[in-house]
Amino acid sequence: MSAVIETSANVVSPTPIAQGDDARAVAFDKDGQIALATFLGQVRGVAAALPAGRHAINLCEDRYRFLVAFCAVALRGQVNLLPPSRAPAVVADVLSRHADSYCLGDCDLESPPPHYWRLPDVLPNATGSVPMLADDALVAIGFTSGSTGRPQPNPKTWGSFRTSTAQNLVALGDLWGDEAPHLVATVPPQHMYGLELSVLLPLLGVAAVHAARPFFPEDIARALHDAQAPRVLVTTPVHLRALVEAGVVLPPLAGIVSATAPLAPELAAAAETRFGCEVRELFGSTETCVIARRRTAHETAWTPLPGVRLAPQPDGTAVHAPHLVASVTLADLVEIIGGDGRFLLCGRNADLLEIAGKRASLGDLTRKLLAIPGVEDGVVFQLDQAGCDGVRRIAALAVAPGLDEAAILAALRREIDPVFLPRPLKRVAALPRNDTGKLPRQALATLLQGTDS
Repeated sequence: MSAVIETSANVVSPTPIAQGDDARAVAFDKDGQIALATFLGQVRGVAAALPAGRHAINLCEDRYRFLVAFCAVALRGQVNLLPPSRAPAVVADVLSRHADSYCLGDCDLESPPPHYWRLPDVLPNATGSVPMLADDALVAIGFTSGSTGRPQPNPKTWGSFRTSTAQNLVALGDLWGDEAPHLVATVPPQHMYGLELSVLLPLLGVAAVHAARPFFPEDIARALHDAQAPRVLVTTPVHLRALVEAGVVLPPLAGIVSATAPLAPELAAAAETRFGCEVRELFGSTETCVIARRRTAHETAWTPLPGVRLAPQPDGTAVHAPHLVASVTLADLVEIIGGDGRFLLCGRNADLLEIAGKRASLGDLTRKLLAIPGVEDGVVFQLDQAGCDGVRRIAALAVAPGLDEAAILAALRREIDPVFLPRPLKRVAALPRNDTGKLPRQALATLLQGTDS
C-alpha cells in the first residue's frame, strides 16, 4: 500500500461518495452482504425523500442506515450534525445552536425530538449516476465529548475526510494486507472515531462494516462470526476489558483497534494473548481526527500518521496535518523523542495539579484508584469551584461493590501524597460513561451530588 497522501488541495473535480466496483460489499449482517450498487441506489432514493433543511442530526441506531442517511444528507447539500451523545438534552442543545435543523432516525421514539423524520422501513431506491461531492463541501459538524465542558462544534469538509481516511488506510492497512476487511465496531458512528473507521473506511476504502453496534461481549462475538476474514474489531478500552474478562470465544482476528480513552498496556497485552492478534491504539480527537498510532502492548511512543507533525506549546500541542486547513492546538502535552516525530503523551494541561508546591496528574491518580483490588471502575477529577482556601478540591467516584469509601481512601493513602487524596470520594453503582466510554464532566458532577449508592 502506498504511503503517499493526496491532499485535497490537489483535487478540483468532485469525487465519488463511495469507491469500488458495483459488486463489492459495503456492509453486512447475519443475513448477508450489501453491495455498493444497492447502497448507492438507496443513497439517491433517501436523498430525494429527505425534508428541507440546512442541518440534520443523524440518530440512526443501525450502522448501515446511518451510512445511507449520512451520504444522503451530504448529497442533498445539507450538513450532518454529530452530537456527542443521543441523550435528549444533548440533542436539544445541538438543535438550538443550528438554525433550520431536523433530526432523522431509523426507529419510532417514545419522545421524538422536534422535527423528527423517520427513515422508511424499506429504503427507497433511485437510479442515476454515481453520487459526487466537491472537496470543499461541508458534510459534517462533529462535537467534542463534553468531558471538559460544553461540547464544541468542529466542521469537516469532504476533502478533509478523504485525506484523513487515506492516512488511516496507511496506519491500519498492514493489519489486513491486500484483502478487503470486514469491520465490527462497538463505537457509535456519530462519534468521530466511529465515523472515521466504520463509515469513511467503507466509503473510501475497500472495507465492509457490520450493520449492528454490538455492546455486550456475546453480541460482539456473534457479530464477528457474521464477518468474513480478515476480521477487524474497532472498539474502546471499556469494551475490550469486558471482552477479555468475559472469556468469550472469538473467531480469528486480523487485528483489534482501540481509541477514545487511554488503553492500559496490561489490557492491551492481555487482549493480544487472549485473541491472538495485534491490538493497535489510535490517538486523535474530534478536532484533528486520527493523527497517530502505536502497539500499546509493546511500545509507549506514538508514531504520527504520514504528513502529521506535532509541535509542543506551553499550554498544549499544535497539530499540523494535510487534512487540516490550519494547525489545531490540543490540550495534550507531548514530548518529541525522535527525528521521525515519535512522541510520548505526558497528560493533558487541564489534568495537571499543583497543590502546596506539589504536583500530580488526574490521569495518574485515576490509574492508582483503578489499581486497588476490588475497584472495578473509577475516576478522579477536580471540582470547578474552589474552597475557602482558594484551592479546587479533588473528588473521586469508584465502582467497588465489596469495598466502602474508608477502605478505598486507606488504599489510596498508601499510594499518593495526602494533599491529593480525593475528598469527597463516593462509591457508586456505575459511572455515567457515554457511548464511547468517556465521562462528561457535568454527569460526574451530578452523580457526585446525588444520593449514595
